[in-house]
Amino acid sequence: MRRHVVIGDVHGCHQELLALLDRIGPSQDDVLVSVGDLVDRGPEPAEVIRFFRDRPGSVVLTGNHERKHVRGVRSYAQEMTRLQLGAGYAEAVEWMATLPYYLELDDAIVVHAGLVPGVSLAEQREDVLCGSTAGEHELERQLAGRRWHEVWEGPKPVVFGHHVVDQPLVRPGLIYGIDTGACHGGRLTALTLPDRRLHSVAAREDHWARMKRSWQADVLADRPWRELSWSELDRELARFDGRRRTSDEPRTAAYVDALRAWRASLDARLVEVVDAIRREAERIDAEDGPAGRTERARAHPLARYLFQSTAGRLDPAALRRQCHTPAMLAELGRALGLAPLEPPAPPPPLRDD
Repeated sequence: MRRHVVIGDVHGCHQELLALLDRIGPSQDDVLVSVGDLVDRGPEPAEVIRFFRDRPGSVVLTGNHERKHVRGVRSYAQEMTRLQLGAGYAEAVEWMATLPYYLELDDAIVVHAGLVPGVSLAEQREDVLCGSTAGEHELERQLAGRRWHEVWEGPKPVVFGHHVVDQPLVRPGLIYGIDTGACHGGRLTALTLPDRRLHSVAAREDHWARMKRSWQADVLADRPWRELSWSELDRELARFDGRRRTSDEPRTAAYVDALRAWRASLDARLVEVVDAIRREAERIDAEDGPAGRTERARAHPLARYLFQSTAGRLDPAALRRQCHTPAMLAELGRALGLAPLEPPAPPPPLRDD
């Protein structure tokens, strides 16, 4: 008899996925169903995606993490996955955009996160099905704080993930919650249908705890530091003020130190640019004299800065207010013959993943 093997949130835990399937022993006729959240937090998202895309008879649902990638909502976990996938990221996101939000079988409904009881499957909101923040708020509004899986009475049992539990959440014949936190060092769980048998394997480690540390320098280095405003740049660096730098985060500590040095060099560059503009104004004055300097300065690419300098209204603080980002300061410096100050490159990788 053909089975449906419904697998909880994998989150890039490829080795655990293989171990779980080795324990279940699916046949070629069995259908593998992922409840979604294939990616983010774990060490091997590319391998997980490739596995489900390449295996005939596989169905992957949209989880809130896939939805974030599709919608371009990227926090730390999504930025990490983007770097892990590298050149394959855009294609992976295109594939994620094709994933359904639910799967209705003869003997069950499979979704990533939840359902509004009493609403037909076709009329369920996508954000509720996948468990986005808006969907969670909608469930709270509709159910007045009650949990949907506590009041679900059918018409069919529901298999879902999203909500991490230590042990599978089961109301026999009605509810099967199977996200047992594989990426957090828990277990990866699956439910086979129609026998409604649970299967699980232990995670090798708390992947997310390690991945957050080992990828932090890379994610930081990928930030568009040159395009951030001065306040944004200082706010980002302030996040690391007083933060304990543990021995297992040497690359992050080194990169933050390099960022601070770069930020200090930008302050020095503001002074350097003001001085260079002053010298340029003095050169024009010496060559053309009072009679010709105004006309010549007006035709100069840096006209407004020259006039501000001559009027005594240009200092580093005033220049910073006009050059809103390091990139704008770099363009001005380049016009004065100054080499741009680039953000630091990330330290060499030390990861073993």
